[in-house]
Amino acid sequence: MKDYFIERPRFPAHDFRRQFQMRIELFESILNAVVNHDHYFERKVDATGRQGLSPHQKLTSAFRMLANGCSVDSTDEYCRLAESTAIENLNRFCKAIEGIYRATYLRNPNRADLKRLLRKAEKRGFPGMIGSLDCMHWEWKNCPTGWAGQFKGRHDKPTIVLEAVASYDTWIWHAFFGASGSNNDINVLWSSPLFDNVVNGWAQEFRYKVNGNRYELGYYLTDGIYPSWSTFVKSFSHPDSAKKKLYSQRQESYRKDVERAFGILQARWAIVRGPARFWQSEDLHSIMMTCIILHNMIVEDEYIEIEED
Repeated sequence: MKDYFIERPRFPAHDFRRQFQMRIELFESILNAVVNHDHYFERKVDATGRQGLSPHQKLTSAFRMLANGCSVDSTDEYCRLAESTAIENLNRFCKAIEGIYRATYLRNPNRADLKRLLRKAEKRGFPGMIGSLDCMHWEWKNCPTGWAGQFKGRHDKPTIVLEAVASYDTWIWHAFFGASGSNNDINVLWSSPLFDNVVNGWAQEFRYKVNGNRYELGYYLTDGIYPSWSTFVKSFSHPDSAKKKLYSQRQESYRKDVERAFGILQARWAIVRGPARFWQSEDLHSIMMTCIILHNMIVEDEYIEIEED
């Protein structure tokens, strides 16, 4: 009888990196952590003594759906998963990734992180800058008809908004996902927990000077739609001097960090680039958080030793 159950992905290491944009060693470490976290991913034996799906099959199926944005039934031929099994497998995988890695890869910057970010920001001419803030829309193809009105904004189709803060290395430090697409960036900000630590007095304090003035809280680079708060530094809409033109050019250049992070996230995980096919908003939230966590893991794995002078 022909054995259709594979133990490992059938493509070599370099092809694995091309498809999933990560080293196979990182994949193996994630596989071990997921199997230890959720026994669903272990290989089981049914009542007839036949072995079931291997952990490599299940994780390969989940990664293919995330990285390629392919349909559920497209994993049947390669990984031998039925459509319903592939959906359950992806949902369990996303919940496992959140449960294991959320505290590490979706954390607020700690003291060591802030020191590194502030040192880099000062070299770029923006002392006290923590990161860049912006929003991204993810189209929801299977949005329920009764909800479609509130999820449609300037886009013709229903979307869900991701608010994110990214640093120079495209690490995403803050991710708030779930606001309906009819909201603009300001409305999303009102619902976001971005400044909860500042309001509650839990934010880490640090001191820096700008033009002889001393400050103790950091700020974010934003575009012109955000309110004129001390925590937001925007560009001049109509710079009328050489000094303002230079500042606007530098601010707009460094604000692209978050847009670069969005572009890399969508290129690496095509599922968030194309229309979302799931019906439940909770599933979409879990998928988005999983993609961001995996994105940060790859950034750490590949770029942690890169520091500019």
